Amino acid sequence: MSETTATSFQGHGTRPYRAYVLGALVVIYMFNFIDRILLGIVQESIKEDFGLTNFQLGILGGPAFALLFTIAGIPIARLAEKTNRITIIATGAAVWSLFTTLCGFTQSYLQLLLARIGVGIGEAACVPPSHSVISDYFPADRRASALSIYALGIPIGSGIAAIGGGWLTQNFDWRSAFWLLGAPGLLAALLLKLTVREPPRMKAAEQAPTFVETLKALSRKPSFWHNALGGAMVAACGYGSLQFLVSHLVRNYDMGATLQDEIAHASYVYGAYAGISMAIGTFLGGFLADRLTKRHKNALTWLPALGLALAIPLYIASFLQTSLLPALAFLLIAPLAHFLYAGPYFAVAQSVSPPRARATATAILVFVGTIIGYGVGPPLVGLANDFFASQILAGQGLDRVTACADEAYAAVCGAADATGIRYALIAMLGFLVWAAIHFLLAGRTFARDRES
Repeated sequence: MSETTATSFQGHGTRPYRAYVLGALVVIYMFNFIDRILLGIVQESIKEDFGLTNFQLGILGGPAFALLFTIAGIPIARLAEKTNRITIIATGAAVWSLFTTLCGFTQSYLQLLLARIGVGIGEAACVPPSHSVISDYFPADRRASALSIYALGIPIGSGIAAIGGGWLTQNFDWRSAFWLLGAPGLLAALLLKLTVREPPRMKAAEQAPTFVETLKALSRKPSFWHNALGGAMVAACGYGSLQFLVSHLVRNYDMGATLQDEIAHASYVYGAYAGISMAIGTFLGGFLADRLTKRHKNALTWLPALGLALAIPLYIASFLQTSLLPALAFLLIAPLAHFLYAGPYFAVAQSVSPPRARATATAILVFVGTIIGYGVGPPLVGLANDFFASQILAGQGLDRVTACADEAYAAVCGAADATGIRYALIAMLGFLVWAAIHFLLAGRTFARDRES
């Protein structure tokens, strides 16, 4: 699509209906992240019930979810280039909501692992077709804002998962959290299908390029790949750290009299982090990007790098605090800068992609981000946590496996585990440095690579 054609497109449908469509997709994406994040909120209870290690928790939150999520994502996106995207999104939402509900019925680690794989299969049908729909409803000069509003499903869903999951775990149990937060997604899926229309596609007369043709087109656009790798590095840090954030707060600060109370109170902090700070940063990124781009053509690429550079020292300061209030102050400020990347990150991918291959381009983006983000992030945090804890105990002349099996060393092992998670979270911030470099490199060819 030429720049002139992109500029002349004023959006499909009336402005109120476009707003409704975007709102409906945000609700679906919200349930996507409720079901995705909920495990990390209740995992301390699951760890106690099933007797799991930190690494096993990392597998549940990472590879178990990411495996079929990534495998299914590209075929589903190819289907979305040719068939009704709204049907695909609604079907996926019903599948992941069902498997989230089933997580509450599991009786073993293996059963929970399989249920999490089912969640991943359903969620593969969400983002690529949704981005394609949004790009066909909204004009290019509003795309970063529209995609940032859509991305608000991440902090809103995460906040609801945190507050709702924490409260349900405190007052009932972790199984109730999966039942009561998973099932409503089935109703949201039905509502989407009944009320949202499939939009006409841009350049509808053209045949959608094949997957190989799409890869060839994108292979000539370095900005797409640097943007994808930048987002993947952010995801590795973000998904890994967020899964263990409640655990970090529970282990390092006095959050309540019982484990259930501690999980609930730490989850409320997580809810504020996600539902307020992440949300403001996410919206602000798209809002600023659309306005800065009018004067600075590469704002979509340097704004994320700037945000990450500001966020890193704030996170380090938070994780090193021994008192709760200053830790929370830094923790709630950092996301305002960190999540400036979200809207621009998605907008770059849509802007450099062939119009009839946007769902596939987003699927590739999500594939790269998920493989690295979920495949590496949560397991690496868990592994690093176990490693640092073992080193701390070894410095005291103790073997972690032997000592932590003895009740007499429970306090010592708990302290080592708490310090270990601090070090692990700080180490993960290296991925944000790596991400910022890729975003800056994307800016070198973005203007040349842009299609709309």
